[in-house]
Amino acid sequence: MTNPALQTVFDAEAFLAWEEKQEEKHEYVRGEVFAMVGARREHEVVSLNLAAAFKQRLRGGPCQTYIADLKLRVEAADAFFYPDVMASCDPRDHAASQFIAHPALIVEVLSEFTAAFDRGDKFAAYRTLTSLQEYVLVSIPSRRVETFRRTPENDWLFHEYLLDGGDGLFPTLQLSIPFDEIFENVFPEESADEQGPG
Repeated sequence: MTNPALQTVFDAEAFLAWEEKQEEKHEYVRGEVFAMVGARREHEVVSLNLAAAFKQRLRGGPCQTYIADLKLRVEAADAFFYPDVMASCDPRDHAASQFIAHPALIVEVLSEFTAAFDRGDKFAAYRTLTSLQEYVLVSIPSRRVETFRRTPENDWLFHEYLLDGGDGLFPTLQLSIPFDEIFENVFPEESADEQGPG
């Protein structure tokens, strides 16, 4: 999420109609609309790597993978977001057209501009989704995958996977993905650029 768009006051229905006519993507939170900035190459590569890995492993089952061009509706937060990757096992989502609303897993690939929001207010909004069982944050500079998993008591347990750990585990979807596959075609100099000076 970045700066508010020029026109910022909408209800959800008006936002959907307005955004369909826009060339750029916008996120919506409680009536305010925010223009999204373009992602860096390595961000897109990692997002696509994960989406492709999920799609391949979920093929033939009840769950489907969605990427950042599809909106997520978070009704309790009066918001629409564009997560980097989502997986849903809900037939209502598979029949949807403009947005999905019942994901089981959400992935956000962190950037210096979005990390605080992805960890804070956005995660708070995502936690209101009763369908959501796993929230995944991917840090490219540190080659780290963080997962938050919902417990039966509605708490969220934190798990961290590092490069030397071998695989990222995603038990909600009953699969694992090797780190080499998650970070394929991402090069060390790109990670250093992402960290910035110092």
